[in-house]
Amino acid sequence: MNPQNAVHPVQAHRASQLPTPHAAASQPDILAVLRQRLNQVLIGKNEPIELVLACLLARGHLLLDDLPGTGKTTLAKALAASLGGKLARIQCTPDLLPTDITGFNIFNPKSREFEFHPGPVFSDILLADELNRTTPRTQSALLEAMAERQVTIDNTVYTLSPSFFVIATQNPIDSHGAYPLPEAQLDRFTMRLEIGYPSREAQLRILEEAIGDPSHPASADPLLSRDELTTLQDRVTQIRVHPRIREYLVDLVEATRNDRAIHLGVSPRGMLLWQRTAQAWALLANRDYVTPSDLVRVGRPVLAVRILAAHNELFPAIDRIFSTVPAPEFK
Repeated sequence: MNPQNAVHPVQAHRASQLPTPHAAASQPDILAVLRQRLNQVLIGKNEPIELVLACLLARGHLLLDDLPGTGKTTLAKALAASLGGKLARIQCTPDLLPTDITGFNIFNPKSREFEFHPGPVFSDILLADELNRTTPRTQSALLEAMAERQVTIDNTVYTLSPSFFVIATQNPIDSHGAYPLPEAQLDRFTMRLEIGYPSREAQLRILEEAIGDPSHPASADPLLSRDELTTLQDRVTQIRVHPRIREYLVDLVEATRNDRAIHLGVSPRGMLLWQRTAQAWALLANRDYVTPSDLVRVGRPVLAVRILAAHNELFPAIDRIFSTVPAPEFK
């Protein structure tokens, strides 16, 4: 199992221990259908798919970081195809310009006025393929869009879709021609997932399903309209977070800032995203409250994208934090 997705046994916590547990309304059947479709694309990766859905419901942005050929782009396309709204895709290359993402003003000689031509950022779902193949200057064109869902072009502010969702893929930073994403860019993402190679059984199933000409989930009809997605995202904000759970989250965040192996800890923005993602995870579990284990379940991908540590020290530092910071107990 990928250590990023594992749950530390020290932090295992039964949801029934929480005070005043009230079952949430039944999870919409549409989420079950969406799970099924994504599982057809990413075979044998149930937990990463749950984390992808949590990121979506938390109104976050997703960074898929893995070796080529492990299904990053295929998963992103299948998710985008499942959601109603406009899809735009950018194939990031070194010669890509910031205006190729945000758009630009061009002079119309007939009207003798400048006309704005929107870029792919004016979409509901933006798939940025191999984001770290483009230059830092172009990468920065997404900063305002991801944080505030707006872009400023020639001193004019343009509002983006309220459901604007970035799915970016990147290759390992030691790959040829890759530019490391700056810390400010990484902090705009809600989580970073490493899909990893499938199991032997999953690989045999992949080979079996590739025979013939089956319909591909990435080309299927959307399952969720933009209004339905917004409704689910609004439900996430109503998930209860007990004061002791919030204190536990602050303890975890402060531990990232004091750990000897971590050079840059979690920011307040990262803390808010962590809480919202835990709320989304609780909704996926058909609960209306957050447990300590929810924070742990989503903690690794949330921390992996925003704490700065040596590559071989990143996950040991995360494990150390979850092992040493005591979780609250409810009786």
